[in-house]
Amino acid sequence: MIAPPESKISGPAPKLLDRVRWHLRVKHYSLRTEQSYVDWIRRFILFHQKRHPDEMGEKEIAAFLTHLAVDLNVAASTQNQALSALLFLFQQVLDRKLDFIAGVERVRRPPKLPVVLTRAEVRSVLVHLDPAYRLIAELLYGSGLRLMEAVRLRVKEIDFGYCQITVREAKGLRERVTILPRRLTERLKTHLECIRQIHADDLLQNRGSVYLPFGLRRKYPRASRDWIWQYVFPASKLSADPRTGEIRRHHLHEKNLQNAVKAAVRAAGLAKAASCHTFRHSFATHLLESGYDIRTVQELLGHKDVSTTMIYTHVLNKPGLGVRSPIDDQQPTEEPPSIQK
Repeated sequence: MIAPPESKISGPAPKLLDRVRWHLRVKHYSLRTEQSYVDWIRRFILFHQKRHPDEMGEKEIAAFLTHLAVDLNVAASTQNQALSALLFLFQQVLDRKLDFIAGVERVRRPPKLPVVLTRAEVRSVLVHLDPAYRLIAELLYGSGLRLMEAVRLRVKEIDFGYCQITVREAKGLRERVTILPRRLTERLKTHLECIRQIHADDLLQNRGSVYLPFGLRRKYPRASRDWIWQYVFPASKLSADPRTGEIRRHHLHEKNLQNAVKAAVRAAGLAKAASCHTFRHSFATHLLESGYDIRTVQELLGHKDVSTTMIYTHVLNKPGLGVRSPIDDQQPTEEPPSIQK
């Protein structure tokens, strides 16, 4: 555990990046955000020939972000992430109030229509999916879960009695309840029986603990070994916690599922840029196609604003509000002769 910057323990002052990590963890930022912010701050310092941020300010921030946009041609979201990391460094870690940064502003990402699969295409992808990942992919589509929500799912969050799933580690830490497909319940129960046996074997080897968010580990010291806190889709091997070094069984690595879905999409022969998140897009679109209220879909997806859910209505609206193309009114003509090579 990184000591706080103001620690009274004698010794050298903590390094800048250690101070950044400490502030991020105090504010409960995720490990992914911590890694991204530290990486951007490191790149910022290297870009300016290893000058300390105490010696830099608004001009240097503008130069770095301009370099990202002009020289590296990064996406709008990437530039915004770099800006967020640098603002955190100067305002939260160095406790400096920045003035207006000339020529730099948060870039708004242009809205993009989501990739949606038809019901037949979903079935085709699931059929070609590696059986080891099929159940979790079916939950992505059947419950509208995000990728990380699915891999972080814990045993206690599945309610077979009410056929619902409580999503707790969601985007923005907003909890919600979504549906548990009835056709998956028996297979999910069988899957959990196998996982419970693995957990029992881990306990016999004095393992079996799992990561607990925030301060739950201190509040409930034995909870990390309880069955209800285990991941529904655990990793096949034990691994070391990147922060504490403790050996635990973490959840399934999301990259494995992403690669499996990508391979299934290719095997199905689909000409769409489908991914794990496409199952969530398809879940929302197919519910709207079935006549469900958009507010209900919003709650199931966990969207803060209904305008975010409205993007899925584009599939329901025919282009041009159902206008018939004039070429469809033409009488059939003879096929033109084929081009000779």
